[in-house]
Amino acid sequence: MHRLKIYVISLAFLTACKPALEIKKVLVKNNLDFDREEVVTVKLSILGDLPEGSTWIVKSGGDISPSQLIDVDGNSIKDELLFLANINANEEKIFVIEYTKEEVKSEATNRTHSRFVPERLDDYAWENDRVAFRTYGPEAQRLVEVNEKGGTLSSGMDCWLKRVDYPIINKWYKKYVDGASYHKDDGEGYDPYHVGGSRGCGGVGVWKNDSLYVSKNFVTYKKIMDGPVRNIFELTYAPWQADGTTVEEKKRITIDLGNQLYKVEEHIQASDPLPNITIGITLHEGKGVAQADSANGTFSYWEPIDDSELGTGVVIDPAWLLSSQEYRTAKKDQSHLYIMAKPEQKIIYHTGFAWKKAGAIQTLNEWNSYLDIYAQRLRNPVRVITQ
Repeated sequence: MHRLKIYVISLAFLTACKPALEIKKVLVKNNLDFDREEVVTVKLSILGDLPEGSTWIVKSGGDISPSQLIDVDGNSIKDELLFLANINANEEKIFVIEYTKEEVKSEATNRTHSRFVPERLDDYAWENDRVAFRTYGPEAQRLVEVNEKGGTLSSGMDCWLKRVDYPIINKWYKKYVDGASYHKDDGEGYDPYHVGGSRGCGGVGVWKNDSLYVSKNFVTYKKIMDGPVRNIFELTYAPWQADGTTVEEKKRITIDLGNQLYKVEEHIQASDPLPNITIGITLHEGKGVAQADSANGTFSYWEPIDDSELGTGVVIDPAWLLSSQEYRTAKKDQSHLYIMAKPEQKIIYHTGFAWKKAGAIQTLNEWNSYLDIYAQRLRNPVRVITQ
């Protein structure tokens, strides 16, 4: 009897100490008639305290979804859990949020990433599993201004055409350091996209008196978060002139896993009222097809590039729009599809590209369809209900 009593107490003790793995169920509802992949947010206050030495994991049907803890307000305390949700058309899907003290290993190597690149002057580069980009810093500007080789004077956005789902930024810059070239495709993709003095893919300026006024290279950067699901960083620019008006500019860029586009929060302060904030998509030599759908807020350009084709585009809430125009000129790097937005202190838009060789999007029609679906997704976010 004495032995039995000890056994029962021990079993009760173990049961009480064993962590309950299932913490919360989250219902994600897709009310649109197409499949979608979305980053879902759950506040940590709903989940409760995470036991010391543990990690949150998100599961659906036994599979682990990529997830990430983030600090929203910058106080060094994590506030939210992000996870990637794949939901079929008109589906309601349950995701289970658990904690574990075991090391979580994912088969996926894809992730979001950004960083300052001092080994290539002072680029700033960012990517996800589908696309990659870069823009240029003050040292690249200085070299141009003192007439030395190797510089770039531009606040335009450069597209790096990748066709693999794993990170390539570090690998391609290592090519540069080792004396090879990321302008040659060795199977992962390459950089054939020309920015020069253009806006590239989604750079901004102010259109006034038939001229576009723009900033020079970024002067400072700040990484907000880096992770497998979402990356956020900021770029600031030296004050610049728009026909006598002093403009101060800061961008906050967010790139999520699974998207061809990234989000831009454009912050503008001006000494006098501005007529607009203009987003540009370079038309290069004008050999492609530009299309604008102001009612839907989607703008696209589809062009030949080497032995393939490339689509670039912008999606913006139509409520922000003033007008758009296809501006073609003989001046180098100055032909653009311009999207004029209201000159608010902050505007939000999304921009990016699709390369035919990457395999996901093959034609102009497919690219326009992707942009249309993207706009619908923005207007109809998934519903998230904690249970």
